[in-house]
Amino acid sequence: MDLELRTLADVQWRLDDDAEGTFEGIACRFGVVDSYGTTFHPKAFRKGGLDKKPYSLLFMHDPTRPIGTFRAEERDDHLWISGRYDDTAAGQEARAMARSGSAPELSVGFVRTDLPDWKKLAELSEEDFAEKMKNIRGARLVETSQITARMAAVPGSKLKTVRAALGDLYDEEHAESLERRVAAERIRRAGQVRRARAAALLGLASVDGGL
Repeated sequence: MDLELRTLADVQWRLDDDAEGTFEGIACRFGVVDSYGTTFHPKAFRKGGLDKKPYSLLFMHDPTRPIGTFRAEERDDHLWISGRYDDTAAGQEARAMARSGSAPELSVGFVRTDLPDWKKLAELSEEDFAEKMKNIRGARLVETSQITARMAAVPGSKLKTVRAALGDLYDEEHAESLERRVAAERIRRAGQVRRARAAALLGLASVDGGL
């Protein structure tokens, strides 16, 4: 499955005022329709295998620009993170940008784990497919990024730097979007049905002609 990115307008986090460089806050809310029309449900990240080990805090979803680490835990209605900026130039610059408001937002990078094989998705009605896609009930957290103001990522977008660094998340088999694969499979199946019906009608015509 593809790496997806979500930036929620009402995400809240805060930084300490001392020299420790720590931060904490809400990275993702549950039960809220985001600007992409999708909703994370409670336990989504837990079902996806939320790790107790630290995750990387990145800048702009670029795996070559780590700026800190954090731990994540699910609470009743949100994903809570707490961590520390790296004591590096990049980490301290990111902290300064968060405090100034030039890069104040958080965005989560995740892989959905609640979807069946795309061929099975193609068997669903358009209504059921839309319902399945807009309700995220299982997601494997990959990273959280600090991003610049008003730079919310397009859902499902693939950044070349991320593709290069995360390998099999972006292999050629998954280069095409899930929606396109499902649409192509539906068209293929519809063509099979039309051909089968045409063959049946031709068969009937042949029988009638023989009589």
